[in-house]
Amino acid sequence: MWIKILDRFLSHLFRGGDLKLTFPDGSTGHYGDGTGPSVAVSLHDGTLPRKIVLSPDMAVGEAYMDGRLTIEDDDLYGFLGLAIRNIAQNGQPWFRKPLVAGRHLLRHLDQFNPMTRSRQNVAHHYDLSGALYDLFLDTDRQYSCAYFRDPDMTLEQAQEAKKHHIAGKLLIEPGMRVLDIGCGWGGMGLTLARDYGAEVVGVTLSREQHAMANARAREAGLADRAKFELTDYRKVEGKFDRVVSVGMFEHVGVPHYSTYFRNVAQRLTPDGVALIHTIGRAEPPGTTSPWIAKYIFPGGYVPALSEVTKSIEKQDLFTTDIEIWRLHYAMTLKHWHDRFMANIDKARALYDERFCRMWRYYLVACELTFRLNRQVVFQFQLSPRQEAVPLTRDYLYDGDDAGMRHAAE
Repeated sequence: MWIKILDRFLSHLFRGGDLKLTFPDGSTGHYGDGTGPSVAVSLHDGTLPRKIVLSPDMAVGEAYMDGRLTIEDDDLYGFLGLAIRNIAQNGQPWFRKPLVAGRHLLRHLDQFNPMTRSRQNVAHHYDLSGALYDLFLDTDRQYSCAYFRDPDMTLEQAQEAKKHHIAGKLLIEPGMRVLDIGCGWGGMGLTLARDYGAEVVGVTLSREQHAMANARAREAGLADRAKFELTDYRKVEGKFDRVVSVGMFEHVGVPHYSTYFRNVAQRLTPDGVALIHTIGRAEPPGTTSPWIAKYIFPGGYVPALSEVTKSIEKQDLFTTDIEIWRLHYAMTLKHWHDRFMANIDKARALYDERFCRMWRYYLVACELTFRLNRQVVFQFQLSPRQEAVPLTRDYLYDGDDAGMRHAAE
């Protein structure tokens, strides 16, 4: 029965491309219109047809990790590209829509992230072995979207360009106090302290990131100007000239958006400026992939533009600029994937084959979602006073371009 239901599901979903599927009983099915490269997939577990129909993201991801689903020549890019492209174009069949609606109703519960749960969620991902991140990130450990002003930039150059583009939007001046919410391993804060003379306080919930950020500040002779604290952003007090948050808002959770922006507003001086950089979706509100939520980012969610602006509007803040980056994160993730695969033997030594398959699946799926399924990056510039920033973006590009200059160094 479940093979027949899965066959109907795949017939609805794969209307383009060429997919050959071998079911657990040895029977086969062909899906798509036969165009493009052929992708051959085999299922080796009799429970998979049922699991894929009920929760395709979870079932396919777990089966790939465990080897219960195999792809000819391990063509993960080919398979996920075909699947994501068809999902974006064709949507869900009628018999899966109640399941999708149920997940949407439960999303506030899934994204309820009080301080204790937030700390656990962060530890799940960011307190993995530090050696893992050395295998695929740039030398500054920027774990967020790079800015490819030139597509031929190296990953290091594009990450430098990202930091200086953000610094330009913050209009940093020497001596300004800056709060870095979700400071990671300290790269953004150290750049603002070293290159712009800022006084930075960074906060993170990751013990690994906290220790490394402070160690890097000491090594760079910046410990007096860049301090990193192990605390929740909701516990921070005081006023700051600038607030920056890069790649952290995805972990806040929809039920906490108003709390987040209320904290940003409360931390800013009357002429202060904030820059919030987050992954976003160029479509209506949705839900997080169950596989991503279980294995990669528990409690995480990629917001729609409408969800973010709705919460900003409740605060005494002007939205002075919204910039949308499209394929920059796809390019970033491709660099990460290629570096990870070049170091796959080292990754296996740290963890095991199942972890490596999980990590590769995560990187490829995310890259192709940016390329094929309406995922982008939002940058929100905010201020209590609308005249706090120039009225055009010319200030970012006039004269010597700091972002390009620093990135090329």
